[in-house]
Amino acid sequence: GASLSDSWEGRGGGRFLAHAIRLLLDGCRGAWWPNRPGLLFLQLPYLIDGAHRLTQSNTILCYIARMYNMCEWSCGWGRGTGGHKIRVDVLENQVMDVRLCMAMICYSSDFEKLKPDYLKEIPKTMKLFSDFLGKRPWFAGDKFGAHSRFAFLQLTYVHFLVYDILDMHRTFEPRCLDEFPNLKDFTSRFEGLKKISAYMKSSCFLPGPLFLKTAMWGNKYCPVTRRWE
Repeated sequence: GASLSDSWEGRGGGRFLAHAIRLLLDGCRGAWWPNRPGLLFLQLPYLIDGAHRLTQSNTILCYIARMYNMCEWSCGWGRGTGGHKIRVDVLENQVMDVRLCMAMICYSSDFEKLKPDYLKEIPKTMKLFSDFLGKRPWFAGDKFGAHSRFAFLQLTYVHFLVYDILDMHRTFEPRCLDEFPNLKDFTSRFEGLKKISAYMKSSCFLPGPLFLKTAMWGNKYCPVTRRWE
């Protein structure tokens, strides 16, 4: 079976780049097992599936998604250059930009000084996602299909990425989605998917830490506030 890991022995891991992968892998198949690999590129996370040894988080995500027919309109796989494929590609890169901006703040030694300005920018960032989603139930459309493991042809791997970044921001600022009911509905709809819901309720689910131990925020869990800090 395939094995996925996002930490070396003795090195603190974080969900920063691997959480969306876990959601997709566990949501589709049900389990993953960490292993110590021999890799050409010693990066985290990594995935071993038989003779295939993969690094780079989005590469791993796409690899798993292709196994479950969830790359119809993304990353050059599938036919044509239709609007759905473009939406998926745009969203993937937008999520990456936002993720990197958040990481730069959370790993900065000036985190406390930078945090107020970042909090002011969050509503603008969320509005971009909200406008992009519009009235659609899923970011790539609202048609149904029989080819996807999740029964929605438009539920591609990029939805796992965007859910993850929205969830990280509502952990950072719990009220950040309050003004965007379509984003709140999207996260609830995603969490309500049968396999995703089961995974999140299982002992395998790893809500954090959000970043590595070197981060100024999101690197530890506070049992008093029950929040990542």
